[in-house]
Amino acid sequence: MNPFDYERATDTAEAVAVLTQRQDAVFLAGGTNLVDHLKLGVTEPGLVVDINRLDLAHVEELDGAGLRIGAMVRNSDAAADPRVRRDYPMLSRALLSGASGQLRNAATMGGNLLQRTRCVYFQDTSTPCNKREPGSGCSAIGGYTRYHAILGASPDCVATHPSDMAVALAALDAVVVVLGPRGQRRIPISELHRLPGDHPEQDTVLEHGDLITALELPPPRRGRSTYRKIRDRASYAFALVSVAAMVDVDDSGPKPVIREAAIALGGVAHKPWRAGAAEAVLRGAEPNQETFLRAADAELEAAEPVEGNRFKVAMARGAITTVLTELTGAPETEPDENLEDAHE
Repeated sequence: MNPFDYERATDTAEAVAVLTQRQDAVFLAGGTNLVDHLKLGVTEPGLVVDINRLDLAHVEELDGAGLRIGAMVRNSDAAADPRVRRDYPMLSRALLSGASGQLRNAATMGGNLLQRTRCVYFQDTSTPCNKREPGSGCSAIGGYTRYHAILGASPDCVATHPSDMAVALAALDAVVVVLGPRGQRRIPISELHRLPGDHPEQDTVLEHGDLITALELPPPRRGRSTYRKIRDRASYAFALVSVAAMVDVDDSGPKPVIREAAIALGGVAHKPWRAGAAEAVLRGAEPNQETFLRAADAELEAAEPVEGNRFKVAMARGAITTVLTELTGAPETEPDENLEDAHE
């Protein structure tokens, strides 16, 4: 680990000002991602600005309903908050399915959004990686790709975003509050993270000096919601595929109809993937297996898996239909014979 300067900020304006003055400066919150990268040599900042003393660790109700969660609220505290558990259960479940209890006690809500990919090549400084060193190449293409993207990737990067929490926030239409050199901005979660394109080193639209201060959740929606994570082992593993979903069914007529749906996928793209095509199929349709399969297929039509992760298409299809069946109580049918073995 290279030596670096250290400074502790006492308020948000100071933190932004200090970071803005130096291009080699980074913020330190929980440190669960940054410290790993310092040890591995993935990042070598000249200045670390500690923001742990900033007054950003509160969960507050917004006027007109909704919730504001400070960026320094720890993941464990947000997951256990009674208002989050009652009104946003998919968020609580997503938080609890990420990492170990010890890490959740240290990790922050703002930092969770900014964690970087766990691609093995990104974390191995002996291998080329466009995300770590632009223009050097992507070792994952033609390499180990089990955890990599099937949607929205580019010839320069097939890495995935690792956050569980961000997937739930995408389905909830959360807003990220940011303070930066240009003042305060409110960024819809769908616009925060980037697809790789030809600049995979840019994970988000944030600029140098921008500090996430809070997350805002809209008023709770009608319907049922959940978060489902599929991984290689029961704990301490990142998602192969995950689904955050909310479905509102109108059963007042002769046949039940899906009034509204919101779905986001994790483990499949460079950012939390909002499943707009699937949602469009579901709205106004009867909740049954045929509808769910059509919705999943509409979303996955654009999938471009690579050798080593083709199983993810079938896995995502099965995860979407399983979650929708659970939320709507629709009758189950026999397993689709076209589903591939997830371990092929």
